[in-house]
Amino acid sequence: MPTRTHILVVEDDPRMQKVLHRTFRELGYSVTVCGDGKTGLDAFHSIRPSAVILDLVLPNITGRDLCKTMKAERPETPIIVVSAINEVADKVLLLELGADDYVTKPFSPRELTARLQVALRRQQKPSTVTTYTFGDCTIDFARMTAHRAGQPVTLTAHEFKLLKYFVEHAERVLSREELLNEVWGYNSYPTTRTVDNQLLKLRQKLEVNFAEPQHFQTVYGAGYKFVP
Repeated sequence: MPTRTHILVVEDDPRMQKVLHRTFRELGYSVTVCGDGKTGLDAFHSIRPSAVILDLVLPNITGRDLCKTMKAERPETPIIVVSAINEVADKVLLLELGADDYVTKPFSPRELTARLQVALRRQQKPSTVTTYTFGDCTIDFARMTAHRAGQPVTLTAHEFKLLKYFVEHAERVLSREELLNEVWGYNSYPTTRTVDNQLLKLRQKLEVNFAEPQHFQTVYGAGYKFVP
């Protein structure tokens, strides 16, 4: 892999720092390792990494806050969270904040590098949509802004990702499993209710009447379909 691919590791465990540094260096990546949230955020600003490996429990700035800040500033940068915390609620929260993947400790370096490479390929995939209009909604994916009936609508980084996938696959029935795999970056996930909850939020924010959605339609027994 070219050395210009730069991985930022924010992890306070010295043993894990060494493992991740060695693993990514062996793949040919440039690697910067930081042991606390403040140093990690400074490095994020200075080196503009290709991807971030982020622990949840950090000194100074928590992993959750760091993820939210990084995604707000550079939503295109993949962030993979690694943590011993294995609660579904924590995973859902992080994904809603914009994390691209979540790996529970202990994990194998092979698993983490495979997920990292998937996230990097997804980032490098050329985007086919930058601005889009449907109904009374106008979406600017490049600027991450949304308006409905002329009024600004606040979407999270992950809601933009989900909306973009729907737009790029308009009129096609998308299963919950496909959405989890392609948008969340998971080959498997504890519950497909994650998709249902995110769809409800998009409906509440972008439909005229979220109880009778015109654009984000349910196809019973199959999944969802976006109709412009």
